[in-house]
Amino acid sequence: MRVLTVVGNRPQFVKAAPLSVALRDAGIGEVVVHTGQHWDAELSAVFFEELALDEPAYRLDLRTPDVDALTPPIREVVAAEAPDLVLVLGDTNSTLAGARAASAAGVPVAHVEAGLRSGDLSMPEERARIEVDTIAALLFCPDERSVRTLRAEGVGGRAEVVGDVMADATLRFAPIARERVPAPHPPGTYVVATVHREANVRPERLRRIADGLSRLDEPVVFPAHPRTASVLQAERIRLGANVELLTPLGYLGFASAASQARVIATDSGGLQKEAYWFGVPCVTMRPSTEWVDTVELGANTLVDDDPDAIVAAVRAAAFPADTPPLYGDGRAAERIAAVLAAV
Repeated sequence: MRVLTVVGNRPQFVKAAPLSVALRDAGIGEVVVHTGQHWDAELSAVFFEELALDEPAYRLDLRTPDVDALTPPIREVVAAEAPDLVLVLGDTNSTLAGARAASAAGVPVAHVEAGLRSGDLSMPEERARIEVDTIAALLFCPDERSVRTLRAEGVGGRAEVVGDVMADATLRFAPIARERVPAPHPPGTYVVATVHREANVRPERLRRIADGLSRLDEPVVFPAHPRTASVLQAERIRLGANVELLTPLGYLGFASAASQARVIATDSGGLQKEAYWFGVPCVTMRPSTEWVDTVELGANTLVDDDPDAIVAAVRAAAFPADTPPLYGDGRAAERIAAVLAAV
């Protein structure tokens, strides 16, 4: 069995680490393709250094999120390598391009994080998830809810509940991060904020989110995605003295900061899950989430871009007691490798 894995953005590099190890241990050959969708060093190359990943066999260096631009070069790699299966992760444009390229080449697709839905079709990520799931022959789901979603949609691929590979990485690396990198402030005394979604970097929404973060009573550690930083600068969006605008942190530095924060305020899907695994309450600056269990359990609050709601939710945030485990036990990668080895 030879698998071609397509990665292109920060969360995918993290997920690729335990997955690559599990594939190797199961005797499955893997060829990694880095699309270059994220080309900033702190959002891509640093992962291969910090997580001790093998260098990708292909670095396409495409420097674009455009699916139509990403797809043909990936298809060329698929044709050259002739893998048994193409593995795509999550819901990015690289995910969609990888699935389309494999489908066009007649190669089966396996989708990690299949069946997730936020219910918001205005999100490009939501549209990508739906299309990739219709293409995929193997659907690796984090939970039973995702399987039910796929069945309700009539998706034809084979669904397997394996848990979440991000849990594998978080459980492995968070203790190392706290050991190696000091927290930016005393633990439990600050907020970590991230904003990068396409909708949230529009000036009017970003201005409202910045207003909410600036009115908080505690330090806000804000490592800014390059496109977020560029909009803040171009639109002259002011941040309060409490907001510490930083360049992107390395994975271990960010994991240390986030896991020791009092609250995480974000629009990231992956960070909502990580907050839950860290035991840190989350405030999600989006109108919807694919990780609805975290909201139902009181560990996550949806506030959209309302500055008053951001302030109120962050001030009141507290992680609930006696929460059940969600989205896996740290062995998702092993389960995925076992399924692939048996195909």
